[in-house]
Amino acid sequence: MKAIRIHQYGDATTLRYEDAPMPVLQPDEVLIRVAATSFNPIDMKIRAGFMKDMISKSFPLILGWDCAGTVEQIGSAVTTLKAGEEVYTMADFDHGGTYAEYVAVNQSQIAPKPKTLSFVQAAALPMVAQTALTALRAGELKSGQTVLIHGGAGGVGTMAIQMAKALGARVITTASGQGADLVKSLGADEVIDYKMANFKDVVRDVDVVIDVIGGQTQEDSWSVLKKGGFLVATAIPPAKEKAEQYGVRATFIFTQPSRTALEEIAAMVDDGKLRPIISAEISLANARQAHEAKGGNGKTIICVE
Repeated sequence: MKAIRIHQYGDATTLRYEDAPMPVLQPDEVLIRVAATSFNPIDMKIRAGFMKDMISKSFPLILGWDCAGTVEQIGSAVTTLKAGEEVYTMADFDHGGTYAEYVAVNQSQIAPKPKTLSFVQAAALPMVAQTALTALRAGELKSGQTVLIHGGAGGVGTMAIQMAKALGARVITTASGQGADLVKSLGADEVIDYKMANFKDVVRDVDVVIDVIGGQTQEDSWSVLKKGGFLVATAIPPAKEKAEQYGVRATFIFTQPSRTALEEIAAMVDDGKLRPIISAEISLANARQAHEAKGGNGKTIICVE
């Protein structure tokens, strides 16, 4: 099969489009013929070696964790899927390998793709939608509450805005340029242009902050929360002493692949409550372009078929 592999950690030039052996199917795994995968910022971190302690697989390493495609074969212990089904998945970080024509994934991490979406559209969802769902639940967001979502035009942000609105929450988000228009179209109630104003100067008393950025953004987020509010971080763990200082709660989430979550996300999509946001489509052979561009508004899809 063809795949994008790295033989060492480094910059985008380490990505090679080349022949690779077919995955070896384990009893509890499903072999998927990949139609489309997607780029996630964490792909760059893994490629650069920042998460090598989490990856036990040796070189050459196939990147990629999202995919949508068709079940080609099932392992002897698989009971949830059958050959020919159209599915989507987020493989666990220690497995990965969706920048390829085929990938083997544990059955617990695969679900039927949303019926109303194409493979390209479905491939935009698994990682970012599961992260958004996990973050909003960790923050215990409820109808009538206010949430501040940083990076609203990014992959996780676009999902979190739609999910928060479906819950009945008021959504404030940060974005700029075309991103501001995008988040408004998704239902954001208030958009702060981060190039024109610092959110900490205009936002007060929010119930939940979803921080996908970290650094100074996280530092400035403490003061906008009401007492007892919740800061949920996806990039950098928040300091417990800061939470105590401001009288709020804080947590760091690391999203685990889940068939159940994917089934719930598919239902949201098919019910018209959630839609993927795609900014670009490129071929597998040109996957390096996504790493060089470093993402943008919505998702970049890597088309395999």
